[in-house]
Amino acid sequence: MKKILTLCLVCQDDKILLGIKKRGFGVGKWNGFGGKVNKGESIEEAAKRELFEESELVANSLEKIGVLEFIWENKKEDIWEVNLFKVVDFSGIPVETEEMKPQWFDKNNIPFEKMWADDKYWFPLFFEGKKFEGKFMFSVDDKVVSYQLQEVKEI
Repeated sequence: MKKILTLCLVCQDDKILLGIKKRGFGVGKWNGFGGKVNKGESIEEAAKRELFEESELVANSLEKIGVLEFIWENKKEDIWEVNLFKVVDFSGIPVETEEMKPQWFDKNNIPFEKMWADDKYWFPLFFEGKKFEGKFMFSVDDKVVSYQLQEVKEI
């Protein structure tokens, strides 16, 4: 069964905004902002809503930059399709919410050791302004077992 999700990445100058997950799936990991797409909601609407719910930032403009699929060795029937967006323009100041505590990081000092294991593979493409697609398989303990990642012209 495929689950459709979103992930927003907010950059300003040479910094990226990440949030540490305070509850639920991925607790204790730094990540972008995103989550589930609700019934009747477009993927872009979901991305904007999740960004606001998790940081109180308003995304005025988004650019779709990637699609990643995630599966786990022990649950191969569950596929997570994550639609990645770069927040091109936003308003507001990031605020800690019940779910996430935001913090700006220098692009050269990303805390990959405290993030999802796949991030170190595709973040370089993101920082180079490229669009990409990929598939990652995780072990039971969330390590990358195998992956495919390629740059694409259009998403």
